[in-house]
Amino acid sequence: MTDFERYYQRIRSQQKRDSLLWSLLLVALYLAAGNVAEFNLINVWQSLPNFFDYIREIVPVLHLPLLFADGKTEGSLAYWGYRLHIQLPLIWETLQLALASTIIAVCVATVLAFFAADNTQMPLSVRFAIRSGVAFLRTMPELAWAVMFVMAFGIGAIPGFMALALHAIGSLTKLFYEAIESASDKPVRGLAACGASKLQRIRFAFWPQVKPVFLSYSFMRLEVNFRSSTILGLVGAGGIGQELMTNIKLDRFDQVSITLLLIIAVVSLLDTVSGRLRRRVVEGKS
Repeated sequence: MTDFERYYQRIRSQQKRDSLLWSLLLVALYLAAGNVAEFNLINVWQSLPNFFDYIREIVPVLHLPLLFADGKTEGSLAYWGYRLHIQLPLIWETLQLALASTIIAVCVATVLAFFAADNTQMPLSVRFAIRSGVAFLRTMPELAWAVMFVMAFGIGAIPGFMALALHAIGSLTKLFYEAIESASDKPVRGLAACGASKLQRIRFAFWPQVKPVFLSYSFMRLEVNFRSSTILGLVGAGGIGQELMTNIKLDRFDQVSITLLLIIAVVSLLDTVSGRLRRRVVEGKS
């Protein structure tokens, strides 16, 4: 056996031992966490039929011959969607909440990220203050922010908007300044050697590199904010979530299903539109 083969066998054995040790450690952590959380796969398996029972409950009863009858005929599409005149404006309100909070969060996070990044040569105290502040913002979940704002401002769209915006600022600022810190410093050093100011280095060296990443995170956050805004409606922060919670509480199972379908449809539409917008802006494709 050659020296290379012996070296290869030793490395392979070490990798196998490391993989086994890490796997055992992860299994031990999983079992310990499951024990603390009282998670039991047997209970999950035994309770699984209840989940499918609920799914069967919310599936609407539609009859093919009566499918296009009027709203008074049970088994028709119009009868199933008799609350669409209420649900569609709520979906639009939820979409507006997500869009407005995302736009504000992206603008604020973009500015804060350049002040918080290590390689933009900002004062240490400024970087520390911004990082600490945004860490607090993203540590508090949107639901907790919404509850506090509902207590302060009352039920409506304003608590939902503020909760989504604050949490998004915390999350996006961290993602943005990490993207800035991973950017190449060669253009920065080149501009600095030419006597460019700090703002010029940010504009012409950092921004062209991080712009695609910023756009990707922004579109992703728009989808996240829409899904989160449906949850915030459960505590009175406006949007379609309030309708969903009402239908669940009143056992209006057919309306639960149509509300969920509306949410899924809008999320799918957002995913498609955001993907096309990103390709058009970043890659120049029509």
